[in-house]
Amino acid sequence: MSQISLPFEGHGGKGDDDFLVSEANQVAVAYLERWREWPLSIAVLVGPARSGRSMLARQFARMSGGDVIDDAQEAGRPLDDHRLFHAWNAAQTDHRPLLLVGQAPPASWPATLPDLRSRLAAVPHVAIDAPDEMLTRALIQRSFDTAGAAYSPDVPDWLARRIERSYAAIDATTRLLDRAALSSGRKISVAMAKEALQSAGILPIVPSDPSSAQRE
Repeated sequence: MSQISLPFEGHGGKGDDDFLVSEANQVAVAYLERWREWPLSIAVLVGPARSGRSMLARQFARMSGGDVIDDAQEAGRPLDDHRLFHAWNAAQTDHRPLLLVGQAPPASWPATLPDLRSRLAAVPHVAIDAPDEMLTRALIQRSFDTAGAAYSPDVPDWLARRIERSYAAIDATTRLLDRAALSSGRKISVAMAKEALQSAGILPIVPSDPSSAQRE
């Protein structure tokens, strides 16, 4: 990825609805942008927790004028079959796009209505994948910028190469460091991050390049 950008021209600017695009999500973004070309009026967007799937769904709704069921499927919760079935029928009748959002591929959703189950098995769906290194760094930096704690410019790169490559880990790590900075009154530096993560039991982390351990 050469740069981080915002999808959906006309919805730029900084704020809660800035969605960062990288190789991890660009296929999903492109498919939602082409909603007029969908074979059905319905599509499914899936992605892990904290991946920005709700943010992307909101931008889709503004762009297309369509409907979104953001909580169509969540792990450990029964599926609302009748709600989804009626929304599906309405989208097809009204030719109004409908985006269902969940965590797992729709064919695995525990639908009890046979008609809904067969539809979910065949509906087009796109996924937000685990963040690549560039997106990880950008999300770390944005999280720090939003929280407002001072941090050294080398910290996002340092963390991006070491923490678990998941949206939940990015969120948990940046929150932990922000709280540590606020409680101690210290700037978030590499040294301070190491100390805080070691205290939380997250470090030591084996670097991808063992020789880099001598430089840290």
